[in-house]
Amino acid sequence: MKEIKHFINGQYVGSASGKLFDNVNPANGQVIAKVHEAGQAEVDAAVKAARAALKGPWGKMSVAERTEILHRVADGITARFDEFLEAECLDTGKPKSLASHIDIPRGAANFKVFADLIKNVATEAFEMATPDGSGALNYSVRRPKGVIGVISPWNLPLLLMTWKVGPALACGNTVVVKPSEETPTTTALLGEVMNEAGVPPGVYNVVHGFGGDSAGAFLTAHPDVDAYTFTGETGTGEVIMRAAAKGVRQVSLELGGKNAGIVFADCDLDKAIEGTLRSAFANCGQVCLGTERVYVERPIFDEFVARLKAGAEALVIGEPNDPTANFGPLVSHKHREKVLSYYQKAADEGATVVTGGGVPDMPAHLAGGAWVQPTIWTGLPDNSAVVTEEIFGPCCHIRPFDTEAEAIELANSLPYGLASAIWTENTSRAHRVAGQIEAGIVWVNSWFLRDLRTAFGGAKQSGIGREGGVHSLEFYTELKNICVKL
Repeated sequence: MKEIKHFINGQYVGSASGKLFDNVNPANGQVIAKVHEAGQAEVDAAVKAARAALKGPWGKMSVAERTEILHRVADGITARFDEFLEAECLDTGKPKSLASHIDIPRGAANFKVFADLIKNVATEAFEMATPDGSGALNYSVRRPKGVIGVISPWNLPLLLMTWKVGPALACGNTVVVKPSEETPTTTALLGEVMNEAGVPPGVYNVVHGFGGDSAGAFLTAHPDVDAYTFTGETGTGEVIMRAAAKGVRQVSLELGGKNAGIVFADCDLDKAIEGTLRSAFANCGQVCLGTERVYVERPIFDEFVARLKAGAEALVIGEPNDPTANFGPLVSHKHREKVLSYYQKAADEGATVVTGGGVPDMPAHLAGGAWVQPTIWTGLPDNSAVVTEEIFGPCCHIRPFDTEAEAIELANSLPYGLASAIWTENTSRAHRVAGQIEAGIVWVNSWFLRDLRTAFGGAKQSGIGREGGVHSLEFYTELKNICVKL
């Protein structure tokens, strides 16, 4: 049985406690590896190594030297593309057709994008008068923040982890990464690439485990970590924020959402159906930016529901190696229990089940997997738990609306504000509505279209801070002003 160890100070090490936990393939329920669980000792060692690396070779490198190494990291991921792809799909169960086009390429690109950005980012300089008339010059320089605690999620394990690690390292920081216990493999595998690329020991460290009374809690309570970045559920973000308050450490939090899609009658219906199918069901609905609430203008409501139903029923459910599959399992049986509990709530509250609502029949070799059906509901009240709480599964509720103002009010009615999608061919309406939506990201006639230079993050209870482009650099650096009297 394969073992997945921590990566500390450039070496793979086991847990002193000997504690191991199962890494399960969600497509068939089989244990594929044993993972070492970090205790306080392993977290202490990882933070100590990261702190030492800041003062060692990494901290003394020029930006040019550092970014050259990060390009080699990106190239190393690409060179081992198939190995990363296999590991990611075994951990998540997602189809290779999806992971090969999104997860692995973006995982590599995150290092190159931020390496190139840090070489060209500007600061500021000001000349000022002084009482004696000689003047002074003020200029700013960016310096690394220090040791960054990176806590990454399970839905896009490599992509979202490198989305944080890439800019953190580009800015000269060191990191201690705690990947989700559900998906540890590619984060661990990246240690080999770091060594091959010439990243000094201690710059990139990985500790495995759970949240409470495990690696997550030990990392967030550690006094020698300077800042934390986290993507995940809002409640967990609140816990991290409380822990980081001791010592006044900064946080960047991309949290939960209950994202709305607004479909106007003047939309291109083909585009709206295709986009909503993706936003509701891609990655088995396990996308923080996904659409779980769909509001459709009444004149096209019935046609939209019928066509979305047909599209959902045309999805091909299958294991990662099936080249025809475009719909995989949920990440775990535990998560399936949560999703199915909402399927039951919808039934109990009298929802019209347009399609799905249960567990699909799977062949014997996949019967142990965490499979659910893509599901569409109508007819629930606006205060239903299914309509107001994040499910994070392949499902959506569709409700009609009559006016633009009503659609905006419905979209803004929840305490979340991560993303929204608007479908309309009326340019004035698109700008007008987008400006009134309380969300960090608003797409018009598209979904999941991302320029990595743009700001990414949520409003309200969907997060604090922004990632992407210069916005990431602002979190991972301290801006220091230097005043020189002339």
